[in-house]
Amino acid sequence: MKKASSFNDASSIHQESGNGKTASHLRFEGSAKIADSQVRSRLMLAMIAMCCVFAIICSRLVFLGFQDPQKPSVLRRADAAITASRPDLVDRNGKTLATDIHTASLFAEPNRITDPDEALELLITVLPDLDQEAIHNKLSSKAGFVWLKRELTPSQQSRIFALGIPGIGFEAETRRFYPNANIASHVVGHVNIDNVGIAGIEKHIDDSGLADLRNAGFGAAKNMDSFKLSIDLRVQHFVRDELAKAIERYRAIAAGAVVLNIHTGEILAMGSLPDYDPNNPADALKKDNLNRISAGLYEMGSTFKSFTTAMALDSGKVVMEDKFDATKPLRIAGHTINDFHAKRRWLSVPDIFIYSSNIGTALLADQVGIAGHRDFLHRIGLLDRMPRFELPEVAKPREPDNWRKINSVTISYGHGVTTTPLQTASAAAALLNGGKLIPPTLLLRDTSEALELAQQVISPRTSDLMRYLYRLNVEKGSGRRSEVKGYRVGGKTGTAEKVVNGKYSSNKRFNVFLAGFPIDEPEYVVMVFIDEPKPEKGEKYATAGMNAAPVVARIISRAAPLLGVKPKYLDLEGPLFVSY
Repeated sequence: MKKASSFNDASSIHQESGNGKTASHLRFEGSAKIADSQVRSRLMLAMIAMCCVFAIICSRLVFLGFQDPQKPSVLRRADAAITASRPDLVDRNGKTLATDIHTASLFAEPNRITDPDEALELLITVLPDLDQEAIHNKLSSKAGFVWLKRELTPSQQSRIFALGIPGIGFEAETRRFYPNANIASHVVGHVNIDNVGIAGIEKHIDDSGLADLRNAGFGAAKNMDSFKLSIDLRVQHFVRDELAKAIERYRAIAAGAVVLNIHTGEILAMGSLPDYDPNNPADALKKDNLNRISAGLYEMGSTFKSFTTAMALDSGKVVMEDKFDATKPLRIAGHTINDFHAKRRWLSVPDIFIYSSNIGTALLADQVGIAGHRDFLHRIGLLDRMPRFELPEVAKPREPDNWRKINSVTISYGHGVTTTPLQTASAAAALLNGGKLIPPTLLLRDTSEALELAQQVISPRTSDLMRYLYRLNVEKGSGRRSEVKGYRVGGKTGTAEKVVNGKYSSNKRFNVFLAGFPIDEPEYVVMVFIDEPKPEKGEKYATAGMNAAPVVARIISRAAPLLGVKPKYLDLEGPLFVSY
């Protein structure tokens, strides 16, 4: 019995011992399974992450594969606007004044350039004028995009492309081209390197909405309608040609002219010399190349006698038969007023006009009075900045802050205020077209549109009288050299001494001739000025009647047939009859 008991006890002990080993083993196996599961999860996450990374890389490569390798991956908004096109500028007959041409510009992506020194050495073999230090700094930078040279020639683009420099590319752009070069530079203006208008009509177009369209992303539209101007390119050519000849002939420092339709205010031609080629816009910055017609301020001399005479007649205080004492100089506020060719007698209104008497003109102004004189010059548009004119280059006339009698006297014959030649021509048109002041324009305008803008500044009766006086001055006065057979020119000279160091100079003059034709049924005003002309060989004087008037005659003789003005040869020498 005891043995059995011992056996049973031993068996029990062995079973307990066996059961203990099994539990430990199970615990080990459980821990191993958990660790294995965690490893598998981590590997799975790592694989998923790697797959995501490779998927992103692959998608990017696919995207880049569809991109133009010659273009930077990202263009700045400002650079994208550079490629925007502009409408063509054309004259009234459809002749091109400005147009866009396609060109290419050179850029670099420095972050893709492995050897800036080598890239520079290759580039200067084609573009030796590059600033090597500046270009090297650009190529060595970490920038994503830099311009190297704008507006390459096709040959330069082809040769650089053949070099195969990594990180170097071309951007297609539009460049403004002016096929007529200097002919109408101050009218059309010019653009900057980004094809943005910064002068002349080019700037007017941007200011009228093109710039806003470009900034909004609509500037690259193709086939825009042409922008038509009032300019007649043929007449513009004649004007510039005659001005260039006048500068050479009279050894002047500058000259200018304008041809204006008196019924619409349209400018058919407008030239100012020296000028510049808008294909090289940097020349526009030279101080002598400014637009003197609308941006130059001058004392217009005796042409102002036209307005003084019209003012006196229109006031009703003076009639044509009235006579004024010009027997001796006037003494006013310590100043002596004299005549260039003194007659030393009483002068009628026509005498005062054709002899260009300072004394007589001062007495005409005195009949109206200081306040009336100033008001009239403002009313006729001579002393205020031109409203609504298309060019940004417009000057504001200058006048005394306080008009005294001496101011009114000197202003009556064109000294003491400054205005622009264009305003002078526009005011003269009002004297000849029935008394309507019409703002000048470089855009097409018909008669009905002009009448809506017109202001009646003198009576039609006064306008008739002024046409008579203008013709009389060409027949018998200082404007004889402006006569053109068949076209019955009428006009007024102006020879103004220029102010030098605060004093009037007797040998530096600003000469003007203001004309209308055909004066019996006027259609156009032609105004020419010559700055500091010298006497021709064999001549003693260099007055407006001797130089500006003949230039007007030559312009009219060349332009009138193209403008459709038919010559009249019957009764050529007969007077222009007007009842007064």
